Amino acid sequence: MDWPFCSKLLLAAFLLAAAAIHGVRADAMVTGTVFCDQCKDGRISLFDYPLHGMKVAVTCADSNGEYTVWREETTNWFGNYAMRFEGTPDLSGCYARVSGGGGGCGAVGGPARSLRLMFRMFDMEMFTVDPLLSEPAQPMSFCPGSYKPAPPPLITPAPPPPLANPSPLPPLPPAPPLPQLPPMPFLEASACPHWNWTMPEYRCYWKVVTPDMKVAVVFGLIAARRFGTDMTLWQGIQGRGDPYRTLLREATTALLNSYNSLQFGYHPLGVIQDMNLALMGSVRRVLFTALGFRRANSGYGRAPCRFNPCK
Repeated sequence: MDWPFCSKLLLAAFLLAAAAIHGVRADAMVTGTVFCDQCKDGRISLFDYPLHGMKVAVTCADSNGEYTVWREETTNWFGNYAMRFEGTPDLSGCYARVSGGGGGCGAVGGPARSLRLMFRMFDMEMFTVDPLLSEPAQPMSFCPGSYKPAPPPLITPAPPPPLANPSPLPPLPPAPPLPQLPPMPFLEASACPHWNWTMPEYRCYWKVVTPDMKVAVVFGLIAARRFGTDMTLWQGIQGRGDPYRTLLREATTALLNSYNSLQFGYHPLGVIQDMNLALMGSVRRVLFTALGFRRANSGYGRAPCRFNPCK
C-alpha cells in the first residue's frame, strides 16, 4: 500500500471520528497573544515579551452599525487568550483589541486586529488574531534608534599659565583591576537534543517551562485536541514511534532550546506556530516539521550543547 493512499485512509478515519464526536456541537473559537511593544515600533522583536493579565475584548457591529463588546477574556502566563462562542456566529466583521489590565507594560493597548478564519469543519470554526500590542508611554532606552546625541561641549576660556616653580604632585596610586563580567550563557549559541533535557543533572535548565506543565497549556487548543489535556511536557519529550509523538518530542525540545539560547534557530513563538500548523496538516507535514526541529536541536552540526551539571 503506497504512502498517499495510507494518508487518505488516515484522514478519512480522522474526519469520521471528528464527525461522530463533534457533529452535534457547534462552537467558534478565537485565539491570540498580547505582547509588550517596548520599542513602540508596531511589530514583535527580540525586545518584546508576552503579557500576563491583559484583558482582550472582541467587538462586533450590530445591524445598526454600532459596535458592542461580545466577549472579554484575560491572558494567561504566556500572554495567550482563548474565547469560545456557542454556535457559529458571524464573526467576519469583528475585531479584537486590548481593553485593559496590568501586565507591567505601562500604557494603553495598540491598534485593534481583525479576526482571521483558520478553518471551518463540522460547524466548528477557529479564528486567530495577529499579535495585539500594549505600548509604554515612551520607547525603552535600550531600543534601536532611541539614542540621543550629547549636546555640543561648551567653549571654555584657556586655563591660566602654570606657575614658575610648581610644587610636584605625588604620583597617583595604580587603578584597581576591573571586575570580570559574569558569563552570560543565554547569549551563547547552544542546542541540546531531547535526551539531554531528560537527564536529572540538567533539570535546572527547565526555567521558563517546567516538566509538569501541560502540553495543552503551552502549545494551545490544537495540541490539546491531538494529545489531550492531561499530558505533561515531561511525557511529551519522551514520545517516540508515532509521527505525532515524534513531533511533540522535538517541538518540546526546540521550545526549551529557544528559551535557553538567544542564538537558537527558532524563536519560542515560531516553535509554537510551526507545531500547530503541522498538526492541522498532513502526516507528511508532521514529519517534515519534526525533522526541522530535530536539525535545529542538533545545532546544525555547529552549535554545541552547553550544559553543565546542576549544583
